[in-house]
Amino acid sequence: MAYLANRYRITFRRMRKTVFILLFLMAPLAYCSLAWAKGVYQLPEDFINEIFSSNPPKAERVIVKDDLSKKLKSILGHRYSKIRIPYWHDNDRTVWILEKIGKELPITAGFVVSDNQVEQFRVLIFRESRGWEIRNDFFTEQFDGAHLTSKNRLSQPIDNITGATLSVNAMKKLSRMALYLHKQVTLKEK
Repeated sequence: MAYLANRYRITFRRMRKTVFILLFLMAPLAYCSLAWAKGVYQLPEDFINEIFSSNPPKAERVIVKDDLSKKLKSILGHRYSKIRIPYWHDNDRTVWILEKIGKELPITAGFVVSDNQVEQFRVLIFRESRGWEIRNDFFTEQFDGAHLTSKNRLSQPIDNITGATLSVNAMKKLSRMALYLHKQVTLKEK
């Protein structure tokens, strides 16, 4: 009996040592994956050039004040951090580069809106340590064709990503903001 107890003790020590070595070796991989999640996927100016075939129109600006400020606050849940929002406009198509904090840091996204619906959405710069999955096509393509309802909600449901809820919510709010701003800009011209 003592022989078996001693044998299991040795096996447990070896197993514990093996687990420790594996964890020690995997730590750099975990760190690298977190570092990989953050990054500049596409510069905003490259996104704009891509959309307009390297011939973008001159940037225009929307000034956030009065009623627009209140409406954006109701969409975002807080005041937007910038007073002037640049956009690029060509016929009934606008391009917006917007930022919103996911959990702790801003996420930069590009939106192309035409005919009052999202034509294209892309995460350009992601600074958070979690939630980077929102940059993948399976997520961003959910926004294609979305428009605003009469209550300024998205017309279609957007599936959440486990572990990225705050980033997903930030992108839903930014898409609503881009759609609302597009509507305001195109109404002024008519």
